[in-house]
Amino acid sequence: MIGGIFPVFNKEISSTSTFEREPPGVKCAGFDLRAFRWTQVMIFAIEEINKESALLPNISLGYRILNSCASPTNTLRAALTLASGPEEIKSTSPCPPAISALIAESGSSQSLAVAGALGPFQVPVSYFSTCACLSDKAKFPTFFRTIPSDYFQAKALAALVKRFGWQWIGTLQSDNDYGRNGIQAFSEEVKKLGVCIAFVGTILRTYPMDKILDVVEMIKQSTVKVILAFVPEGDFYPLMKEIVKQNITGIQWIASEAWITAPRPSTPEIYQAFGGALGFVVQKMAIPNLKPFLTGISPYTDPGAAFVRDFWEVMVTAHLQKVHFRNQFGDNVFFDENGDPPASYDIINWQLRDGQVPSSVCSNVCPVGTRKAQIKGKPTCCFDCIPCADGTIANLTADCTPCPQEYWSSERKDECIPKTIEFLTYREPMGIAITVVSLLGASLSLATMMVFIKYRETPVVKASNSELSCFLLFSLFLCFLCPLTFIGRPTVWTCMLRHTAFGVTFALCISCVLGKTIVVVTAFKATFPGNKVAGKFGPAQQRIIVCSCTLIQIVICILWLKLNPPFPDMVFRHSNKKIVLECNTGSEAAFYAVLGYIGILAIICLVLAFLARKLPDNFNEAKFITFSMLIFCAVWITFIPAYVSSPGKFTVAVETFAILSSAFGLLICIFAPKCYIILIKPEKNTKKHVMTKKNMIS
Repeated sequence: MIGGIFPVFNKEISSTSTFEREPPGVKCAGFDLRAFRWTQVMIFAIEEINKESALLPNISLGYRILNSCASPTNTLRAALTLASGPEEIKSTSPCPPAISALIAESGSSQSLAVAGALGPFQVPVSYFSTCACLSDKAKFPTFFRTIPSDYFQAKALAALVKRFGWQWIGTLQSDNDYGRNGIQAFSEEVKKLGVCIAFVGTILRTYPMDKILDVVEMIKQSTVKVILAFVPEGDFYPLMKEIVKQNITGIQWIASEAWITAPRPSTPEIYQAFGGALGFVVQKMAIPNLKPFLTGISPYTDPGAAFVRDFWEVMVTAHLQKVHFRNQFGDNVFFDENGDPPASYDIINWQLRDGQVPSSVCSNVCPVGTRKAQIKGKPTCCFDCIPCADGTIANLTADCTPCPQEYWSSERKDECIPKTIEFLTYREPMGIAITVVSLLGASLSLATMMVFIKYRETPVVKASNSELSCFLLFSLFLCFLCPLTFIGRPTVWTCMLRHTAFGVTFALCISCVLGKTIVVVTAFKATFPGNKVAGKFGPAQQRIIVCSCTLIQIVICILWLKLNPPFPDMVFRHSNKKIVLECNTGSEAAFYAVLGYIGILAIICLVLAFLARKLPDNFNEAKFITFSMLIFCAVWITFIPAYVSSPGKFTVAVETFAILSSAFGLLICIFAPKCYIILIKPEKNTKKHVMTKKNMIS
């Protein structure tokens, strides 16, 4: 005997009239056509088995079918009724089982109640329940089913979500074991794929309207475009009608197998909101002879015929576990260790015409140049897109990555572009100006030298010591050319040349000025009777002073180049978008030693010239040297703070400005008055005028 429980009739249907009675407490109304078909398919299957004598030799199957009203309570009551057996039957065998197997029921909650109650009695249970929880053999050792577990459906639905790239979805579950376990299994699968669930709405057909409206409002307020409904058709239909009523469209619905092929959601009215739904359904096929059997059912044909007269007495759990055969459709039929058959689905997609796959994300993919910023209290799929900081980019990844040191981020922050290389060039205005002024100063120095050579026999030139003057003019010529080494891309040789050439030429220049100053002072001392200082400080001594003072600077520069020479360097600190190419001094101590030595010579010249500034000669060179040294010292005193604080190529500009300013100060203050007399006032270029004392003139 095989028992059957279906949510279809108001009373029990039995193959034997003496068994017909109403199970205690069963009071329900209504008629479910699909459940009725299920009962007829069960009867048809039993009759087909009985016709095939090779399947169960000498054994015939009987059946008893009770109604459950789709209620777990009524289902359990019907199961206990079937398990206890009819009171009218008498048997000589001890404790004969009322049924050998039970087919119940379509709802997972009802099957849980039946399987839990009848499991200890080794009564197999099988039918249409898909809840993965029923695969637990520790709790339900005798439960077998002929439909795949929701565990497989959850994996298939998760794979579907991954295939379309949806990352932000909503879910609906029925308030029973089927819905809760299905959504739980689905959630576990999609979390592995990085998909976020925006909400979990719960519905049931017995819910009041306010609860249904709460779920509708949840859907309206959410930004999701894809919703999975893991609910039976009966529980989902009230919500469907309300969604259609409120004209909620633009949502891609994903269906569980419980409603994807249901008749009511397939109506034109429901289609306007649920068109394009995707879901899986258990594979179906046409069963031979079933259609004539179903269409031949009639209350007018043999109303008193019994369903089945023999009881099925031999069917236990162990035999079902070993079942493994190929049916007439070529499918392998067997049960795994959990009592589940092989999982196989057909995919269903509601479409009237070709449709577009919607995009369903909480936050759109961040555009290039931005990064994800997690929103506090929201799932990981919800984020803001924040522009990358300067110097970082984001293209294919969601994180901002820093650019290499020589690169900077583009305006869109999507690629690293080379930084601008900056150095003083001959083509820019500043470089052109320095070049012009340098060449002008060098030309004036050469012109003045030519004047002094041409008029070397005149009193003014002789009085100013023509040899030292030519040395000084030559050193000034070199000083004016020094700034040209500061222009252009720095190299190893130009960096070493610019600093050492500057130091040596200025040391030579100031040494010549120092020699001229000493000549003036000793010449004045020689006017006193008996003073022989002038005779001891002749041209040889002057050359020794110039060469020795210059030699000291040369030694300092050689040590500088030997120990820690200047070198070309890339400086990043001045600007994020620029690389400043400049000459690193190498040893700052050596650099300031060169400047310091020049400063010491300049101070000595200034002191000596200042002491001789009021000598009574009509042509007193000492005061001109004093003015030149004051300008020289002022320029280089202000140079140091300006040099330290100037950024980038302006550091080079400051240094060249100091070189040119001090060189022009020496050239103009010392030689301009002499050139004025030689070229413009030749009448004053006489020995008498040069040697006349001011007090005598007055």
